[in-house]
Amino acid sequence: MKAIIPVAGAGTKLRPHTYTQPKALIPLAGKTILSVIVDQLKDAGITEFVFVIGYLGEKIQDYVNAQYPDLTCHFVNQVDRQGTGHAVELTKEIIGNDEVIIVLGDTIVECDWQEIIASPHSMLGVKKVDDPRDFGVAEMDEEGMISRVVEKPAIPKSNMALVGVYKIKETDFLFSCLYSIIESNAAYEDLNLTDALDCMIQKGAIFQSFKVSNWFDCGKKETLLESNAILLKKFGGNVFEENDFLNTIIIPPVSVGAGCIIKNSVIGPNVAIGDHSTVTNAIIKDSIIGTYSNLNEIVLNSSLIGSDAEVKGVSRNLNIGDNTAIDLGGSKI
Repeated sequence: MKAIIPVAGAGTKLRPHTYTQPKALIPLAGKTILSVIVDQLKDAGITEFVFVIGYLGEKIQDYVNAQYPDLTCHFVNQVDRQGTGHAVELTKEIIGNDEVIIVLGDTIVECDWQEIIASPHSMLGVKKVDDPRDFGVAEMDEEGMISRVVEKPAIPKSNMALVGVYKIKETDFLFSCLYSIIESNAAYEDLNLTDALDCMIQKGAIFQSFKVSNWFDCGKKETLLESNAILLKKFGGNVFEENDFLNTIIIPPVSVGAGCIIKNSVIGPNVAIGDHSTVTNAIIKDSIIGTYSNLNEIVLNSSLIGSDAEVKGVSRNLNIGDNTAIDLGGSKI
């Protein structure tokens, strides 16, 4: 079995960070979004991956080659971003007739990967949502067998959203449906994978649903920070012992990369700091800090700071009497 991970998107909802960094490489709980996905699949026994790259794709390729030299990795370039279906169609020559697991590059879920791999049927991950109109939606019976999937329906007949994890047994059938959609819609701008999956279902392919226990949204700043907090609690955080800490309080869960210098600061909870960053005279909570960043005299809450960034606050010398309330700039800690 092979894995396909489409990571060609521009990540516009996470700008300005994605101007210089692919969304899949945004730091998350001491890892990256992509490394969490790859590690899950690797632990399940998958050793061959196809990455569909595009925007800043060379960074994805360099990262994967450096972090996963033991895996067999292929890279397919999606020059024109024309949807997830188009991205998957580009992998046809590499996949052949092998079974595949497709995981979208911003999708992190908790599920039983071994059960998915061992299933005799194709499978689609689902989770109940309050408003399914912004998702692909699966219509299914009480046994979880799927009768139809629809992309962003105006009037949903189900509240079970597709989470972006797909196990496909009949890959030749999938590529045939993708090809027929392309042929019948030569002017398409966005080929959804959902349309090809529904084509397979209507032509007799059997799809079973599986529910995920957690689905982490990594597409926006607010939900990325929420996911960071949840995953830090799950992983327990990680602080390299050789880091230089002076007069600093660490409030778990926290992840601090290698080579960091932190002085006169309070870090945590729910903070991830990348490698070789320097933090001085700061209070930071519920935030993600990239690599090689320099933060000085600052209070940060629910913040996302990129790599190679420098942030400096204002130093104040105060003489404040009893029974006084002061808000310096409206910062909340």
